[in-house]
Amino acid sequence: MTKPTRTISGVAVVAIMTKPHKCPHGKCDICPGGVGSEFGDVPQSYTGKEPATLRALRNDFDPYLQVMNRLEQYVVTGHAPDKAELIIMGGTFPSMSKEYQKDFVMYALKAMNDFGRFFDGKLDVAGFKEFFMLPGEVADAERTKEIHRRLLEMKKKGESSLDKEQKRNEKAKIRCVGLTVETRPDYGRKEQGDFALSLGATRVELGVQTIYDDVLAKVGRGHNVEESVKAIQELRDLGFKLNLHYMLGLPGSSPARDVTGLKELFKDERFKPDMLKIYPCMVLKGTKLYKMWQEGEYKPLPTQKAAEIIAEFKSTVPPYCRIMRVQRDISSNQIDAGPIMTNLRQLVDRVCKEKGIKCRCIRCREAGRAKKIGKAEISVVEYDASGGKEFFISAEDKKNDVLLGFCRLRLPGQLLRKEITGRTALVRELHVYGTAAGLGNEGDVQHRGWGKKLLRRAEEIALSHGKDKVVVISGIGVREYYRGSGYKKEGPYMSKRLNI
Repeated sequence: MTKPTRTISGVAVVAIMTKPHKCPHGKCDICPGGVGSEFGDVPQSYTGKEPATLRALRNDFDPYLQVMNRLEQYVVTGHAPDKAELIIMGGTFPSMSKEYQKDFVMYALKAMNDFGRFFDGKLDVAGFKEFFMLPGEVADAERTKEIHRRLLEMKKKGESSLDKEQKRNEKAKIRCVGLTVETRPDYGRKEQGDFALSLGATRVELGVQTIYDDVLAKVGRGHNVEESVKAIQELRDLGFKLNLHYMLGLPGSSPARDVTGLKELFKDERFKPDMLKIYPCMVLKGTKLYKMWQEGEYKPLPTQKAAEIIAEFKSTVPPYCRIMRVQRDISSNQIDAGPIMTNLRQLVDRVCKEKGIKCRCIRCREAGRAKKIGKAEISVVEYDASGGKEFFISAEDKKNDVLLGFCRLRLPGQLLRKEITGRTALVRELHVYGTAAGLGNEGDVQHRGWGKKLLRRAEEIALSHGKDKVVVISGIGVREYYRGSGYKKEGPYMSKRLNI
């Protein structure tokens, strides 16, 4: 029996870790992990026990081996990983050398491209089982060693370059439909954004953590709110989707400030994230926070209080934002104090139910989670953000409050690249929900024409605002899709001239 949640949003998530490296500014008081940490040499802000970190450790932090391992797991559990969303974790990726970043992405893409050898129209079950020595045990060291040997042989085959693997991936069996990098605001400016575009990145996870300067200073964060605001604006005007990380219960904050801060994210046009990860602060060994807690200088947020804060906030979340997570993926036996329940989301849902709170974020309304889908229509929500104008164009079943898909269109506030002129509109995201359909096949909702309808509406809105060109920040593996709608490659983007 396969678990449906991993591909319910329409893509197969492939999360991989970079090798452990030091954070450019040093270490925040709240941050576990890192080189020579209490948990050993693990990526910054991780403990070594998270699923993605364990997989990275098993595969020596090699991007090729990690991607192959994750794709193998998807196939074994009966999922279609044709459309893979690559997420690069492990700290501030843009602070690493450009050579390392290029090689890391190149080999991740090469793994996706090479994985296609197990398919000839459909999965070669016998060949797949033989190569990965299935059935087999994860703990079998000899099996792991032999699979690594085989994979590293494949990795070395042929001359590779980032450009070559990107081009291969455009028509590969396993396509990279989105690429996410994590960074701090002071490493999330135009310079880093331009380089991330050249890698094929489409989304940035930005650790803003709080909207209060005094709290940032108290935890030794090394940047201020103004730097967060500038990073958000520049990354957004380059076309990136933005997933902000926000923490609750930090030293210097309070439950009242936490609620106000969360709500301010959507009142203040300088923020307005597309996605949000909420992380209640936890006390872990090896951090300055651990010493503060031991000495009675810090009192963590109780689990119930964290759930109540998040539930109250969920009642105000606009329909254009997706709440991605409400806690870190850290096992409870590693947490010394703070919200310890690993199923905090369920507790939040219970509080929402008790208080009659209905969340209208994207995640809570996706078609993949709906029991019933009726007639859908396209609607548009317009809002100001980061000095520009945003249009959230959605295909929705209004009666059952179900979201089938959406498109994010932006009229930029500043022109940061030659591809983006004063008469250019940006498509920052186009997504259709439902369980993942194989490329060219019909899924529940995917491949039923909603993507093209949403894109057409975005073009109409652009025209109505005097724009003559649409630029799309496209996942590498989605470029062919846009070519089918008249778009051409221009720099790192796909673009189209509109007929006025």
